[in-house]
Amino acid sequence: MAKKDEQRQVIFFDTTLRDGEQAPGNSMNIEEKLRIARQLEKLKVDVIEAGFPIASEGDFEAVKRVAQTIKGAQIAGLSRSSFKDIDRAWEALQYAGERGRIHTFIATSDIHMKYKLQMEPARVLESAVKAVKRARSYTPNVEFSCEDAVRTRLPFLAEVVAAVIDAGATTVNIPDTVGYTIPFEYFNIISYLKQNVANIDQAVISVHCHNDLGLSVANSISAVMAGAGQVECTINGIGERAGNCSLEEFVMAMRTRRDILPYKTNVVTEQLTPASRLLSTITGIMVQPNKAIVGANAFAHEAGIHQHGMMMDKSTYEIMTPESVGLKTSSLVLGKHSGRHAFKKRLEELGYDLDDASLNKAFEKFKALADLKKEVFDEDLEAIMTEEMAQAEEKYKLDHITVTCGSFAVATATVQMEIEGKSVRTAELGDGPVDATLKAIKKLTKCKAKLLTYNVGAITSGTDAQGEVTVKVSEGDRTVTGRGSSTDIIEASAKAFINALNRLEVIRERFEERGAL
Repeated sequence: MAKKDEQRQVIFFDTTLRDGEQAPGNSMNIEEKLRIARQLEKLKVDVIEAGFPIASEGDFEAVKRVAQTIKGAQIAGLSRSSFKDIDRAWEALQYAGERGRIHTFIATSDIHMKYKLQMEPARVLESAVKAVKRARSYTPNVEFSCEDAVRTRLPFLAEVVAAVIDAGATTVNIPDTVGYTIPFEYFNIISYLKQNVANIDQAVISVHCHNDLGLSVANSISAVMAGAGQVECTINGIGERAGNCSLEEFVMAMRTRRDILPYKTNVVTEQLTPASRLLSTITGIMVQPNKAIVGANAFAHEAGIHQHGMMMDKSTYEIMTPESVGLKTSSLVLGKHSGRHAFKKRLEELGYDLDDASLNKAFEKFKALADLKKEVFDEDLEAIMTEEMAQAEEKYKLDHITVTCGSFAVATATVQMEIEGKSVRTAELGDGPVDATLKAIKKLTKCKAKLLTYNVGAITSGTDAQGEVTVKVSEGDRTVTGRGSSTDIIEASAKAFINALNRLEVIRERFEERGAL
């Protein structure tokens, strides 16, 4: 059995750009999606689900651009079981040629068929078969998903799986759409299909687990042990509601426990930390410090007993090495005397691949910061890159701020901004310098957004440390996160607020595009 399993390859299907982006606050523009796709290419995931082409013109263009740009991985686009969806998906995916995958789906559970679809099982089965045949008319690379599979009656699930394989599906997904199942139950569902679907060996069984009960990774592992050959996951575990199966957690579980999970994968684990950081930079949503594999504390040891054990032998308290996930154990200190070559090399080690123009802009910011600080650490470079990547498609840009305040003076902020290429300026009073600054920004942008949370932290230690501000801002039913950094905390606050307003603009444009369909 072990020898057979050692030959079995687990296919990694990454849906960060589709399911991951559907979660609140994770919206990305086309250029940001391409950055993530290029990093996924470095990770060597097997399939990149680039979006839902019918959802909006922006999603269609993103899938098209990814299909045109990425050369290694297969590129998937999601579609419902309607011909219109499938046709639109292939219109975007065709540029990937034989690597283009149409991923079509329909719900199969009684609760979904009755309340959402309002369709009888026989009609659902018919729609599934017709959808697969339509997709097959474009490409042999077709995946079919039984939405809410784990709450589907097993005999009907087996009937649907057999029918779509007969119709030409080469991958059949058995998703835990609502994060309902637990490991032994999921193992039994996959085993049931293996035993009761006569043509099951003609397709790859895929699994797509949500994390509503915190079991998405465990469930995915159980499914692979039962015979599944593809795992659908996301960077940092982002996705609808509580998220999806975390790619970094699943792949490192396989790598660390090869004794009981003897499967092969193409994933380059050293690219996991760069991928995690890039995604956080783009979305503005940071992983919690105690997040497995990529959290800030994943390889940190403070307790005396742990420290002593680590000094004797790292394996006493570390089951994997930091280097295996792309984390450096020591910080390269850069300063004002450092050259462009050293700066570029360190950025590459941190996972950033910049063109000459972007490198020059980032290097100028690095030099300006180095003049203010004795030492520039990796965290400072991450902050520079966060701001540099946030510049794409900005409607609002900060020029400069002047603030006057004191114990016996009312805080006054004068803010100058560039809005859609036009320079504007105003002054406002406030209850402190930050309040005055944000009021001035709101006046200039004419926004009605509400500030929900405001957090300040030091990126590095020392009195010359950069301050990092994270804000959560809402407008109507939309909520976004913004981040900004500077050695001046007032400037960092302004940058964070403006970053959030720009993200709201991206979401508003996407909403308007979808409403036009």
